[in-house]
Amino acid sequence: MPVIGDIYNALFFAPVVNLIVFVIRLLETAHIPGALGFSIILLTIGIRALIWPLMSTQMRSAKKMADLRPHLEELKKKHGSDKQAMAAAQMALYKEHGINPAAGCLPVLIQIPPMIAIYQVIFAFFEGDAGLTKINNVLYNSSWKLVSIPDLNFFGLNLAIKPSDFQTVGALVLFVPVVTGLLQLVQAKMMAPKAVKPYPSDSPKEKKEKESTEDTMVAVQSQMTYLMPVMIGYVAFTFPMGLALYWNTLTLIGIWQQHRISGWGGLIDLMQKLKTQNSKLKSTS
Repeated sequence: MPVIGDIYNALFFAPVVNLIVFVIRLLETAHIPGALGFSIILLTIGIRALIWPLMSTQMRSAKKMADLRPHLEELKKKHGSDKQAMAAAQMALYKEHGINPAAGCLPVLIQIPPMIAIYQVIFAFFEGDAGLTKINNVLYNSSWKLVSIPDLNFFGLNLAIKPSDFQTVGALVLFVPVVTGLLQLVQAKMMAPKAVKPYPSDSPKEKKEKESTEDTMVAVQSQMTYLMPVMIGYVAFTFPMGLALYWNTLTLIGIWQQHRISGWGGLIDLMQKLKTQNSKLKSTS
C-alpha cells in the first residue's frame, strides 16, 4: 500500500501542488489579490480542459444511447422474451451507430485521480503548518517554497471558513452551499434521461410495461436527481468554502459542456416554459 501511495503522490498530488503554487506565485508577482482563489479556479479549468475530449466522448455516447431508446423498444417488441437474440440485436444496433457502452466508464475513471488530488491540495492549504509542510515537501523548485499560507481571502470571503460556522461568521455564508446544491441540481436535471413514451401501435400489455418502466425510472431518477444535490450541498456546508469554489467551478464547466453537446436535456420543458413566459411579458410590456 505505501508503494501505491508513493505512485499516486508522484503522478497526481505532487504535480497538482506544483501547478497551484506556480500559479499562486505568478499572481502574487502580478500583485493580484485572491491568488489562492484564482489558482483554484484556473487549475480546475485547466485539468477539465485536459480531459475535455474524454468527457465529450462520454456525453456524446450517452446522448446517442438515449436517442436509440425508441429503437431498443422496437427490438424488445420484436424479440420478446428471447434474451440472447435481444442482446445480439442490441449490440448490432450499438455497432451500427458507433457506440461502445463500456467506453463511457473510461472518462469517469480517468478523471477521478486528478480531481481527488485537487481536493487534497486545496484542503492542505487549510491545515495550517501541517498542510504547509505537506505542500513544501513535494515542490520541484526549492525557491517556490511557501513561508506561510497564501492569503485565504477571495472577494471578501475567507476560503477556510466553513458555512456550518455561520453563527460565528454570519448567515451570508449559507448562500454558498445553497448555490452549490442548486448548480448540482441543474446539472443532474440536464443529464436526466427522457421517459419511455408509448406508441399508438403498442398493445395494452406493452403500454402497461412501459408505464411500469417509466414509474421505476422516475422513482430512481428522482432519488438521484434530488439526493445528490442535497448531499453535495451538505458537503459544501460542512467543509471550507475553498472546496465549494472548486466544486462550483467544476459543475459550471460541466453544465456548459453538457449544453454544447445535448442542449438542456431534462430541463428542456422548463426552459421552453420560461421562454414562453418571457415572450408573453415582452408582448404585454
